[in-house]
This record gives sequence, structure tokens and C-alpha cells, in this order.
Amino acid sequence: MAKSRRSSRRDPSRSSQDHTGRAYQGIRQMLFFNEITPGQKLHYRDLAERLGMSPTPVAQALKLLEFQGLVHHEPNRGYYLEPVRLEEVREVYDLRECLEVGLLPDVIAGLDGGGAEKLRQTFECHAATTRERYLKRRLLADMELHLAFATVAGRPLARWMLRQLFDRLYLKYKAEILFYRPMETAEAEHRVILDRVLARDLEGAREAMQSHIRSVRDHVIDDLQRSLEEKSTIVF
Repeated sequence: MAKSRRSSRRDPSRSSQDHTGRAYQGIRQMLFFNEITPGQKLHYRDLAERLGMSPTPVAQALKLLEFQGLVHHEPNRGYYLEPVRLEEVREVYDLRECLEVGLLPDVIAGLDGGGAEKLRQTFECHAATTRERYLKRRLLADMELHLAFATVAGRPLARWMLRQLFDRLYLKYKAEILFYRPMETAEAEHRVILDRVLARDLEGAREAMQSHIRSVRDHVIDDLQRSLEEKSTIVF
């Protein structure tokens, strides 16, 4: 009986981790939907009230987000969402290019055994969002397609690293900036990448992936630059 009672007790450390995880996911949702803006101070008691939990797990979640580089802590002042930085955006896309282009030999090697079918299915899900009016869903479909290449490559660490780069973009910058170009353009570029991968054309796939990522990077940076210039010159 005593053993049964002990096994039914909830591990306090596990409970604390669950609450921190809920707080972390809740704050991520706020960031993704731009309910918190770059440079804004994060009042953890206000966040706790919005999430319906105590301040302690929220404070722990903010430490996790600080570790990811999404927020920063100023002594005696609190946590702030990192401000918009053009160089950060450029670096994220440059790292994506190095990582994703570098994965392509392994992607092609992983086409057998279901890899090709996974890429086709993920691409079809991406293409279906072309007519989707919700930009956030388009962002997620775009991310899942790029992550699928890393999955087929059989490189879980690379996939994790790529997901961190997407987090940096998606949790900080507005969808309207990240999807400045028509969705049809992205679909066409992704189709070229997929076709060349499925044809096992490594050089062609590298060229298509590199061109796609650089084109997106340049459009995002140009649009972000215009937005920052507008804010600095217009007084209302």
C-alpha cells in the first residue's frame, strides 16, 4: 500500500518543468503572433496573469528564451525582447544558406526508403497554402518544407540548428516582412529545388537552394530597411 501511495504522488520537479514548459510555449505564441514587439519590456507578472499561472515558471521560461537569444536581461530593469537588427537577419539567412546547401548531398542520398515521398508530400502541403490567407500558416508550411530536407538527410542536429534559425526569424519579425514576395514565387522556387533533388542533380539543387535563400534574404532586408527608415522619418 505504501508503495502505491508513493507512486501516485506527483514529482514536484516534474510539475515545475511542466509549468515552465507551458509558460515557455505561451510566450512563444505571443511572440509568433507579434503580441510582443521588438524592444518591448517583458513584465513577467503581466505575462503570468495573461497565461493564468504564477510568476515563477514565467521567469524560468524567460531565462530559456534568453538562452536562445530572443530576449535579454538588464540588471535591475528586467527582460526585453531583442530589438530588430538588419545584421542579425542577414546572418540568419547566411547561416541557413551554409547549412541547407551543405545538407543537399545527404538529402539526395536519403531519397530512397521513403525520403522522396516525404519531400513530395511536404511540398504538396506547402503548395496548398498558396491560396491560404493566413500568413502565419504560410510561414509554418515554408518552415516545414525546409526542415523536411534536413529530416530526409538524416541529420537531426542540423535539423535542430535550422529550427533555431527559423525561431529567430518567426518569433521576432512580422510575417508581412518575411513574406514580402508573392507566395507563388516561393512555390515556384521550391518546386525547382525539389525537382532537381529528385533528379539527383546535386549541382542544380545547390544552385536553386542558394538562389532561393539569397533572394528571400535580399527582399526581407530591403523591406525591413524601408520600414526602419519610415519609422525614423515620420512623426505623427
